[in-house]
Amino acid sequence: MPTSNGSVMELHTENVKIKAHYAGDMLISDLESSLTYPELCEEVRDICSLHQHQPITLKWIDDEGDPCTISSQMELEEAFRLHSRSRRSGLLLHGTCPLLA
Repeated sequence: MPTSNGSVMELHTENVKIKAHYAGDMLISDLESSLTYPELCEEVRDICSLHQHQPITLKWIDDEGDPCTISSQMELEEAFRLHSRSRRSGLLLHGTCPLLA
């Protein structure tokens, strides 16, 4: 179960393939499962060529096809935990930028 004390959940140090859908493009990156929420936001801004302080909304798609918002470290850890259980080829991540949407 994810922790809520602000620390990264202790997962096996493994990479998680992120398939980010943004503005009609699919961008793929391998990220460590120990990634923090602020690091994920920075990585998504980087691969989507957004400004560093550009607000973004991140959602991942669960096994049932439902979008689940990632807005905290605990939600990110839960997404990684569920992804590692399902053994899918990649974590589907959808990003939106409120100023562009």
